[in-house]
Amino acid sequence: MKNPLFKIREEGKYGFINSEGAIVIEPQYYDAEAFYNNFSRVRFNDKLVPLDCMGRLLMKHLFNQVGYFEDGLAKVQLVKKWGYIDRRGSIAIEVQFDEVGDFHQGLAPASIDGQFGYIDKLGNFVIEPQFDTASEFKGDLAAISIGEAYGFIDRKGHIVIEPQFESADSFQDEVAVIRANDKWGIINNKGEVVLDPQFDIIEGFSEGEFFDGMALVTKNEQYGFINNQGEIVVNPMYDFAGDFGEEMALVEINEKFGYVDKSGKLLILPKFEDAGVFSDGLAQVKVKDDWGFIDTDGKFAIPARFKDVLPFKNGLAWVSIDDKWAYIDRFGEVIWREK
Repeated sequence: MKNPLFKIREEGKYGFINSEGAIVIEPQYYDAEAFYNNFSRVRFNDKLVPLDCMGRLLMKHLFNQVGYFEDGLAKVQLVKKWGYIDRRGSIAIEVQFDEVGDFHQGLAPASIDGQFGYIDKLGNFVIEPQFDTASEFKGDLAAISIGEAYGFIDRKGHIVIEPQFESADSFQDEVAVIRANDKWGIINNKGEVVLDPQFDIIEGFSEGEFFDGMALVTKNEQYGFINNQGEIVVNPMYDFAGDFGEEMALVEINEKFGYVDKSGKLLILPKFEDAGVFSDGLAQVKVKDDWGFIDTDGKFAIPARFKDVLPFKNGLAWVSIDDKWAYIDRFGEVIWREK
């Protein structure tokens, strides 16, 4: 969004402010999500309804479920069937499919009678239903399964990596995650195994999700990192670690948190009780019972004085002051506070 909006709370209802702290959408909804691709989703009459940045609800139709807008369309469910709406809330593809995925690169997976194919933005099958599962296209390849084996197809529906894996995710850059025997590894876009499945699958963590070209790996309860070429660049050696942000990642050593670079070199010594990812040049860190923010040199830019915080995004950070919501700027000044 060119002019990002930030979720606020007043008297148990939610609305949005701009980066200057001015209310743009009055707090009036009992549930609201952060904006994504220029839309939020708010609860209205017990249904999730898309809300645009002008505060307008897309209410031409009410659906059982509404997805996120991707490639200009959002999937919607009516009774047990799925279709898509456009950014004005009009039905762009009739509700007719048993299951669907999001649009990426102009195509979306969709199923009829238990078989998946791929549709275009007119709702026409350009790859006929023939797969047992199907994921979104990324990097011109999509993961599919035939029976219990996973492989990859190109945009014409041709199999380019034979189904042979227990499961597989969409490609990220040049690599994709595969799984076997409750472990995960990496293949390249030629289908060659770059890293044999060896890393632990941990509930609540995404396997092989890359940030700044790096992804977390765990083995024997120790954390390390691989790069997006599938190379282990930091062997699993930390008690805990977080995703990379702005070329640094938090790591835990002896119950204290610090930050390392992409080679594993300590840039900020472990001295914090807890810590978060770098964003907008700052990272949240905990000292005793309070949170503040440090810069990339490890110096406090905002002293630790908050009971709870979230990372900076688009110039502001959410913080809790006396159990009230607030937003601060990079200088620690409160630009909005719940009454």
